[in-house]
Amino acid sequence: MTDVNEETTVAPTEQNYGDDPLQVRQTDKYQTEYVQSFVEKWDELIDWDARAESEGEFFIEALRARGAKKVLDVATGTGFHSVRLREAGFEVVSADGSAEMLAMAFENGRRRGHVLRTVLADWRWLNRDVHGKFDAVICLGNSFTHLFSERDRRKALAEFYAALRHDGVLMLDQRNYDMILDDGFKSKHQFYYCGDNVRAEPEHCDEGLARFRYNFPDGSEYHLNMFPLRKDYVTRLMHEVGFQNVTTAADFQETYRQSDPDFYVHIAEKLHPDES
Repeated sequence: MTDVNEETTVAPTEQNYGDDPLQVRQTDKYQTEYVQSFVEKWDELIDWDARAESEGEFFIEALRARGAKKVLDVATGTGFHSVRLREAGFEVVSADGSAEMLAMAFENGRRRGHVLRTVLADWRWLNRDVHGKFDAVICLGNSFTHLFSERDRRKALAEFYAALRHDGVLMLDQRNYDMILDDGFKSKHQFYYCGDNVRAEPEHCDEGLARFRYNFPDGSEYHLNMFPLRKDYVTRLMHEVGFQNVTTAADFQETYRQSDPDFYVHIAEKLHPDES
């Protein structure tokens, strides 16, 4: 009999923000925020059917219009967009920084008759773990907000850019943090967070932190600490990293007049050198 004294990493079972949760402002924190019990409830928050109805064919049509076939979903979560795109005929690689989320995504895909190609990857070193080039990279579900430093955001965008073929496209969404910072929270949960009897709202917001609280019907409560990205700041970073033709839609409308949409979707192109 041989004794094995290898250190084993055990995933946390409860969220822990320490004595002052408002000072927890590090990118790597997301890896311990998505504890198993939270992940198991995530689809109650999302409600796949309601989410599909709210966004319609927006992403599918936008990808088809640009001739995309091979898509990298870098914020797979529990697999909603990966599965929808697979069902629409796209070839999809599903990446996420949370092993718990990827496991749930794989199971969700299996239940719907799909075997997702899942990869555990940190965006800042994305191309170390995800190989090949893609027609499109999608980063959805307000996920980019997990990056707290500008250096991390620039690094991640550069990795997305490198993963794209020439004439590829990045689709990245975010909450309307401008509205939350300037006017307070007004969301009616029409988009993305559509679950019945589930509350998702900020309990603190300043220029460096948006702390959201999630309450579920069984009385459980979870939190996420995120960076409140302003819309113009994100589009400027995209341009500075090298993307061209950056356009922004609101609540899945190519053109919009409403002053307070829930979500923005940025679509940025990586043009061929001869076109840029």
